[in-house]
Order: sequence, then C-alpha cells, then structure tokens
Amino acid sequence: MYQIMKSLGMILLGCFLSVTIVSGQGKSWKQKTENPEYIHRAIKQVSDVIVYDIYSPPVASRTYAYICIAAYEALLHSEKGHRSFAGQLHDLKALPQPEESKEYSFTLAAANAILIIGKSMVISEEKVNDFKAQLLLEFKADGLPENVYNNSLLFGQQIADHILAWAANDNYKKSRSLPKYAVNESAGTWKPTPPAYMAAIEPNWNKLRTFVIDSPQQFTPAPATIFSSDKSSDFYKEAMAVHDIGVNLTAEQTAMANFWDCNPFKMNVRGHVMYATKKISPGGHWLNITRLACRKSGANGIQTAEAYACVSIVISDCFSSCWDEKYRSNVIRPETYINEYIDNAWMPLLQTPPFPEYTSGHSVVSGSAAVFLSKYFGNSFSFTDSTELEFGLPERHFNSFRQAAEEAAISRFYGGIHYMPSIDNGLKEGEAIGHFITGKLKMKHDDAANK
Repeated sequence: MYQIMKSLGMILLGCFLSVTIVSGQGKSWKQKTENPEYIHRAIKQVSDVIVYDIYSPPVASRTYAYICIAAYEALLHSEKGHRSFAGQLHDLKALPQPEESKEYSFTLAAANAILIIGKSMVISEEKVNDFKAQLLLEFKADGLPENVYNNSLLFGQQIADHILAWAANDNYKKSRSLPKYAVNESAGTWKPTPPAYMAAIEPNWNKLRTFVIDSPQQFTPAPATIFSSDKSSDFYKEAMAVHDIGVNLTAEQTAMANFWDCNPFKMNVRGHVMYATKKISPGGHWLNITRLACRKSGANGIQTAEAYACVSIVISDCFSSCWDEKYRSNVIRPETYINEYIDNAWMPLLQTPPFPEYTSGHSVVSGSAAVFLSKYFGNSFSFTDSTELEFGLPERHFNSFRQAAEEAAISRFYGGIHYMPSIDNGLKEGEAIGHFITGKLKMKHDDAANK
C-alpha cells in the first residue's frame, strides 16, 4: 500500500509541476517577445538591405516611412490611448483591427509587417526572407503559443497589405516612367560631376504624394543666390568660401564631413580601376539615431514604433520639399563652378552627389529630425552616435539632437558639396517642416505632455 501511495504521490507531484511549468511559460512569453529589440532589428535589417541595394536617399526615405508606419499601426493595440495615423496621413483609411477574442503578440505582428513591406520594396528579397525565418524561430523559442503565433502573423499581414495598398497609390510607380532630367547647358545650372558623371537622381520626386505637408511647395525656402561669374558677386564669393575651406580643412572639420557623408553610392577611382563604396543615406542615419535614443531612454515597443514612424514621416516629407526646390532652382554644384571659374584643379573632400545643389538635403532632413526627436526625448538629450562604426568611422558624441543637426548641416560645407545659403536655408526649411508635422500629428505622447 505504501508503494502504491508513493507512486500516486509522485504522479500527482509530476502533474502539479507540469501545470506549474506550463502556467509559468504562459506568463513569461510576453516578457520575452514584447521586446522593442525585435522592432529595432527588423528595421535595421531593411535598412541594411537598402544600403546593399544602393537606394537613393529619397527612395530610401519612402521605404522607411511605410515600414515604420506599419510597425506603429500594428503595435498601436499593445497599449491603450494611442491614436492611429488613419485620417492624419494623406489618404490613409482605417486599418484592420485585432479581434477581441484572440490573443496577439503585437511585436511579432509589427515585425512581420515591417519585413513584408520591406521585402516588397527592395531588390534583395532573399536577405529579408532569411532574416525573417531566423526571427520567427526566435519568437517560437520564446515560448509563443501556437495560436498567438498564428494570430500575430495574420494581423501583421493584414496591416502590411493595407499599407502596401495605400503606398501603391502614392505615384511612385508612375514617376518611374516620367521623363528623365535633361541636362541644361546654360551657365549656372546643374551638370553631372566626376568621377562617374551620373545622371540626375529622382527629378520627378515632387510628383509623389506627401504624408502630412499639403504639397512639396508648402515650405519653399528663400530663393537661391542669383548665379554670376563676376568676382564681385555674392555667388562668386560663396563659391570662393567653399574653395578656401576645402584647401584649409582642419582634422576636426574633415572628421565631421566624413562622418556625415552618408553617400549611398560613392565611386572610387584608383588608376584605371573604378569601384563603388556603399553607405547609409541621411534618412537611414537619423533612423539609427532614433534607435540609439530609444534604447538609451528605455522606450517600450509602442513608444519605439511611434518615434520611428514620426521621424520617418518628417524625413520623407522633407525629401519631397527639398527635391522640389532642387529641380526648380537647378543650382550648379561648387565643384563645377570652382573648376570653371576659380581653380580647375580643385576637388571637394566628399564626392558630389548627382543632383542639383539647392537646398542641402542633409540640412533639411537633419533639421526636421532634430525637431521631432527633441520634442520626444528632450532638448538636452545627449547621445553617442555609433552609426558610422560599421563603415569604418569612429563614434561622435552630441549634447543634443540640435547640435547633431547643425554639425550634419555644416559638414556639407566642409565636404565641398554645398554653399552656405543652401545649408542655412536648408536647416530653416527642415525645422519648419518638423514643427509643422509634430504640431499636426496627434499622438498619445502629446496628450501626456500637455496634461
């Protein structure tokens, strides 16, 4: 009888332990899966593929915006009180909702949406597929129940499908068939620059639908300086300033210029050999700063997705505004002007990008990103920017987002690719767009700040 009772006791103890373990797993999977690192990693993977596929800054900004908006809309339901972008972004209608009777990992849904959209907008789809397969295995290893796993993937797919249908009507595909830029031989207009003499990038970008600003022309900057080859003219003096700084750069100015180069496709020439170097775009650099800020501040999943979404939206609208001005004013690059009128042997530190000069895209984008990030994380948020480590450049420390934006802007002057008015007016253009959009978008974060 004793042996029977002992055996029965062992069986009951085993059953109790099994129930306890299963119950513990049920409570712990959310602690593992609802982690913003999954969002950081998914966005970084898409960004890495964008770099690999050599997407231009405007095209990259479009992809960033759609994947980040999708992430936010999927995570919207993880915490009460957050507002959808539906009705706030142009033509975005109400999105699919999770079913109340079902349980979800909204982080998995967001990661799935990011990767579905990212895959649809890049060339190297297999790189996204391979990453996604590994990520899904990690979610399963975290103990995600099968029904929750399936519910989450389906919800992410629904969000992605909705965002992709919305994106399909932003005129991007139509712009692919519009006329290319025709080089104007008139003095003062942009011409292709060495060493690759590439064709002008995205001359029709102002035809795309914006996200929040009314149109690409809403924040048109002050007019560019009137072209002149006269040595007493303002234009000549501005070009001479670029020339002079270029031949007298300090080590720190050189470091700034290289750090913020963010040229997705640099053509290197070594004798008769020509090869390309790939780097992150300005928008990608600021999304990386967003990731650093989210991690330092301890932002949770929905806060992280909100930061990414808003930064990507202001950056994308900035490219619409900046590119509209670039091809309207069609200003000659310093390299072309200086070689023609000042010094035919002069070369800029940085390789001149293949599009008109005015305004400075990095200045516009940096000004706007800094406005939002300052509002979200604080005006005195210090951080160490490690973005360029993977491209062989050391970290740089900043005491605020504004300081980083100002350095990014002036770096283009040191790099020899912009005149000062393009930088000054570009920063103002970006800041105006940033303030407009952050004032327009209604988020839970704003509500809390105003109480």
